[in-house]
This record gives sequence, structure tokens and C-alpha cells, in this order.
Amino acid sequence: MSWFTDWAAYLPQMLVGLRMSLYIAFVSVVLGYPLGLVLGLTVNSKNFAARAISLAIVEIGRGAPALVILYIFYYGLPKFGISMEAVTAACVGLVWNAAAYASEIMRAGFQSVDRGQLEASNALGLSRRDTFVRIIMPQGIRSAIPGLMGLAIQMFQGTSLAFAITVPELMKAADEIGGRNFNYLETFMLAGLCYAAITLPATWITVFFEKRMKRAYA
Repeated sequence: MSWFTDWAAYLPQMLVGLRMSLYIAFVSVVLGYPLGLVLGLTVNSKNFAARAISLAIVEIGRGAPALVILYIFYYGLPKFGISMEAVTAACVGLVWNAAAYASEIMRAGFQSVDRGQLEASNALGLSRRDTFVRIIMPQGIRSAIPGLMGLAIQMFQGTSLAFAITVPELMKAADEIGGRNFNYLETFMLAGLCYAAITLPATWITVFFEKRMKRAYA
């Protein structure tokens, strides 16, 4: 019973950290997905410079560990006179990470559109822009929704990395509580339950949407 008593005392501070984690995850998704759409389109651009820059952004964002990206923004950029608050650096780094992965998910969705529909749009005389906006994009985004929902869950879990740059998120709150009472096992177990309270329902919703979409396509 003492564990439950302690958890009740720890929970208010944990919830403050959880709110910060949700905020960072929200920002990374809301800003990262539109940026990912732009990158997914420019990676296939006929303009060499735009294609090269977009590809570099995507590959670095996917290839470099998110923690390294956060360190670069928070600890590395001040060397060049660019300083950010910890929360801002975490948001910028995870937006980049989210955009890089979202661009590949969306690009795969666009490529999944049946080629026969593209040929039909050409036969009807639709421009490339109209073909993309009216045919490719709606179907491609629909195919990408389960992957994007899964990525959103990963971004929420990835907010725990912001602890390394002193952001007062959930893991930081757990570490501070553990540092005061040295009950690290209890506090980190409670932190894990807080993460699970968000990720498990979100995972079930993602699976539900994926099954519904499979039945719709069938």
C-alpha cells in the first residue's frame, strides 16, 4: 500500500511533466507533418538544388539519432551565436525528426496510388497539379494515415529524450522525484504507467483505423 500512497504524492508533479511531453509531441506533429509533406514532394522535384537539399534534410533527420539532433541544437549552435531555450530546442529537433520520417511515409502513400488512375487523368486532360491535388494526394494521405498515427506515438515516446537537455518533461519530473527520495524504481514505474496511459489507447486507435481502411480497400 505504501507504493500507492507514494504514487499519489508523486502524481501531481508527474502530470506537469506529462503535460510538457504532450506539448512537445503536439508541436512536433503539427509542424513536422506539413514540413514532411513539402519534403516528400521536393525530394522528387525536377529541380536539382531543391531535390538535393530536401534529400539531405530527410536523410540527416532519419539517419542521425534524435538525441544527437537535440544536442546539436541546444549545445552545439551556441558556438555560432545561436542560443535556444531547452523547450524550443527540443521542439525544433523533434519537428525535424518527425518531418523526415513523415516525408517517407507520405511519399510511400503517394506511390501506392494505382498507375491506372494516373493514366486516366492524363486521358482526361488533367494537369499535373490537378492530378496530384484531386487524385494522388487524397488517396496517398489516406494510405499514409496509419503510419502517421504510429509516428505520432513514437514522437510522444521520443519526448523522453528531451530530459537530456534539461526540458522539464515527464522523465525529468521522475528523475527529480527519485533524486529527492531515492525511490527510483517506484518513480520510474509511475512514469512508465503515464507513458502507457497515452500510448496504449493511441495504439488501439491506430490499429482500429488500419483495420477499417483495409476493409474499405477490400
